Amino acid sequence: MWVLMMRAFSTRSSERVDNWSVRSTAVDAALVALCLLTVGVMLVPERAGAQSASQAFINLFSGARLYVDPSSAAKQQADAWRRSRPSDAALMDRIAEQPVAKWLGGWNVDIGRDVADAVSRITGSRALPVFVAYNIPGRDCGQYSAGGANGSNAYRSWIRDFANGIGNRRAVVILEPDALAGMSCLSPALQQERLNLIHDAVRVLKAHGAAVYIDAGHARWVAPPEIANRLNRAGIAEADGFSLNISNFLANSVNIAYGTEVSKRVGGKHFIIDTSRNGQGATSAGNWCNPTGQRVGPAPTTHTGNPLVDAFLGVKTPGESDGTCGGGPPAGRWWAEYALGLAGGAWDRLLGRK
Repeated sequence: MWVLMMRAFSTRSSERVDNWSVRSTAVDAALVALCLLTVGVMLVPERAGAQSASQAFINLFSGARLYVDPSSAAKQQADAWRRSRPSDAALMDRIAEQPVAKWLGGWNVDIGRDVADAVSRITGSRALPVFVAYNIPGRDCGQYSAGGANGSNAYRSWIRDFANGIGNRRAVVILEPDALAGMSCLSPALQQERLNLIHDAVRVLKAHGAAVYIDAGHARWVAPPEIANRLNRAGIAEADGFSLNISNFLANSVNIAYGTEVSKRVGGKHFIIDTSRNGQGATSAGNWCNPTGQRVGPAPTTHTGNPLVDAFLGVKTPGESDGTCGGGPPAGRWWAEYALGLAGGAWDRLLGRK
């Protein structure tokens, strides 16, 4: 229709081009107006639909301030050591002064209220709330961080309460660390259920205006084509991007190279990288469970110097145990001596090996 109308308009215009300014009639003006109106009606949706991911994407991290918890375990530990262990307290301050994401899961008795309170507190400090939703059924395949909601219906209800707590306010949600990368332990039916749950969560959270990043493991876990396939099946097209390196130790350069390859396969989606413990710049996965010799990574920032990387974040809390391995307490439990090692302390001394 547009082509035919433009041809008609072009023919009439060429026939009258020599004396257009003096021989225009009301009919010609009406035709011009009709054509232009039709262009507006027909082309705007088409252009909107044809936008690339990068064109349509709104980066909530851009210009945002990241939140530092004034009551974090690291801050409390530093204060407790201030007089008795001043040098260690100074090291612990390195962790206490960095922004870290807030994890939410089945341990939250009232998830809606807890999210709402956290959003109010964080936005009240003029910072951007960054949450980790960590409650997928069958979490961690029964390993150190086992748990999660009691079935699909319970998870759907939980994620809706989570979203209601956000209440259309600005917030970022990192969705289910390890859930996609680690789903090979599940049966095909349960794998599909997990994909469906994550896709549903994306839709629910996006409906409340949250920015959503689906976790994609780390650069040495699942090959880019396969993790991209899982992301696509889990609704990455409707999300803002994906996350990498959560609770791992791989260098930013390794994750950026990997993330760029994944991005090519998921419509050019952006990604974020957890830098909480990658200060040693590891290039191979190695031991992931409370390894010694590691350090906190580069300071979290929204200025990454890479157009695909929206932020370098502190996602894993430095000093929280990976599990009962390497002498650690249960997963998620605060371990002050390990935190001190990450902050720059002498590992052998801290762990009683000298």
